[in-house]
Amino acid sequence: MERLISFIGIFVLVLIGWAFSKNRKAINYKTVAMGISIQFIFALLVLKFPPGRKFFQIMNDVIIKVISFSDDGARFIFGNLINNQSLGYIFAFQVLPTIIFFSSLMSVLYYLGIMQKIVLFFAKIMAKFMGTSGAESLSASANIFVGQTEAPLVVRPYVSDMTMSELMAVMTGGMATIAGGVMAAYVGILKDYLPNIAGHLLAASIMSAPA
Repeated sequence: MERLISFIGIFVLVLIGWAFSKNRKAINYKTVAMGISIQFIFALLVLKFPPGRKFFQIMNDVIIKVISFSDDGARFIFGNLINNQSLGYIFAFQVLPTIIFFSSLMSVLYYLGIMQKIVLFFAKIMAKFMGTSGAESLSASANIFVGQTEAPLVVRPYVSDMTMSELMAVMTGGMATIAGGVMAAYVGILKDYLPNIAGHLLAASIMSAPA
C-alpha cells in the first residue's frame, strides 16, 4: 500500500504543477513523460538489474570509506568526545566535521576538474533525452553533488537570460536533491542502522534530478 501511495504521489505532484501553471499550452508533455520514465528506468537498474545493484553497492562502500576518514580526523581533534555515549549524539563533534570534510573534498574535485566532467556527463544525458536547455540540465546535474546554493553558480552567466520555466526548473532541482555535505551527514548518522544508506541516498539524488 505504501508503494502504491508513492507511485500515485508522482502523478499527483505533476497534476499540482499543471494546475498552478500560468501557461498550460506551453507545457512540453514529452519532457514531463521522459523525466518520469528516466526515474523508473533508473530505479529498475538500481533495484532489479544485478550489475546496477553491484555498482551502487560499490559506490555505497566507497562513500562510507571516504566518510570514515572524516571520523578519523574528528577523533584526532576531539578525542573521546566522538565516542562518548554518555553525552549522547553531539552534532558539532559527530556531524559537522563530516559536512566540512565532504564539502572540502567536493571543492578539491571541482578544482581538479573532475566534478565538471561528471556533471557535464549527466547534463548531456538529460538534455538529449528530455529536450531541456543546457543551462537547466547543467544546474540539475550539479544539484546531484552540491547543494542548491552552489549549483546555480554553475550557470550564473545564463541566469539573467533564463525563462521563468528554466528558473523554476533550477529551483525545483535544488529542492529535489541532496547536497553532498548533507548526504554525507545522513550517511554518518544512519550507516550503523542502514548499511546500504549511502548507495540509496546517491540513487535517490540521481533519480530526483530529472524531476
